[in-house]
Amino acid sequence: MPTGLNTGDSAWVLVSTAMVLLMTPGLAFFYGGMVRSKNVFSMLFMSFVSISLVTVLWFAYGYGLVFGPDAGGIGLIGFGDFRFANIKPTDLTGSVPTYAYALFQLTFAIITVALISGSVAGRTRVGPWMIFSVLWVTLVYFPIAHWVFATSGWINKWGTLDFAGGLVVELNSGMAGFALAVALGPGVRFRRGEPPQPSNIPLVMLGLALLWFGWFGFNGGSALNDGPTAVTAFLSTMIAGCAGMLTWMFMEWLRARRLSKLGSGTGAVAGLVAITPSCAFVNAEGALVIGIVAAVLCSFAVEWKFVLGYDDTLDVVGIHGMGGIVGTLLIGLLSTGVTKSAGLFYGGGGALLGKQAVSVVVVAVYSFAVTYVIGKVVDRFFRLKETEAEQLAGSDLQFGGS
Repeated sequence: MPTGLNTGDSAWVLVSTAMVLLMTPGLAFFYGGMVRSKNVFSMLFMSFVSISLVTVLWFAYGYGLVFGPDAGGIGLIGFGDFRFANIKPTDLTGSVPTYAYALFQLTFAIITVALISGSVAGRTRVGPWMIFSVLWVTLVYFPIAHWVFATSGWINKWGTLDFAGGLVVELNSGMAGFALAVALGPGVRFRRGEPPQPSNIPLVMLGLALLWFGWFGFNGGSALNDGPTAVTAFLSTMIAGCAGMLTWMFMEWLRARRLSKLGSGTGAVAGLVAITPSCAFVNAEGALVIGIVAAVLCSFAVEWKFVLGYDDTLDVVGIHGMGGIVGTLLIGLLSTGVTKSAGLFYGGGGALLGKQAVSVVVVAVYSFAVTYVIGKVVDRFFRLKETEAEQLAGSDLQFGGS
């Protein structure tokens, strides 16, 4: 047994890895229930195929780009030995095997790719989508993950706080979804002003259940141990998700004097998204505030697409983009200082808030710009977007009778 190994911590990280991996099938069900019945299978497939695609890329070179020795010491990308085979089973990251840590981080990359598909649901061809995914995870996800998660990354070294991926997963997927939606242009149904047609609300609620369950591993597992930090993240996750759900329902009642199952589920996700970067840095009251603020702002943000004219089909921009911004910025106000730097409301001054804001802007701009170019290139050479006839017939026709 290697010196420094903690078997309890290792077990917690392995369990958390399985929980986070389950989030991608949960997302597939969540998205699948929100689209037309003719697009359900394609949405399921786009989430599930990200598991195999990203896993192969991660162990081929992705882990090295994210956590390898920094290129030039400036914190932009890891560029050391790409061969994961050179890592031994006895190597440790903290008190857990590096194998376990690598698998845990892999699940973050998987679901980030899957999240983007919601922005272009029902109007993309699956083969070109896979090409887009390979390019995107290589050119966008891996560099941003290095900036934030690697100890040598420039955002990490600068002192910006992101406990479980508010920048890397949530804001990144939201801005990438925004860029891809703009690059491909609106779908035919959006241009016609036709309302959404969710095919299966029970499937949406099943997806929400799996996502919420996995989120405890997503946030709690990021502590890499089963101590007080993990418990704090667990508690914050529960409170923010519940606050987001109730607040969204209240907003619906104020606006239309009605409640919807889809709205309540969306509110819960908004709260969970926003608490992701801050879950270990805030107390119970902070988690409550974050859940409420996220639900309010995200409920307005999902309407932006109708004003600005971009077709964010399943509201990835409004929920994950805005939720990631809210959660990341509120660290600068609500961080208690028990784990890391204190926020403005807890005597820490405005420096942390400034760092959080700059990091949000840099990640958002980089993700949008590079994703836009990738989307345009893939569509130009591989026809990523379906024709109008294909969109009306349904994306599931791509799979024939299988």
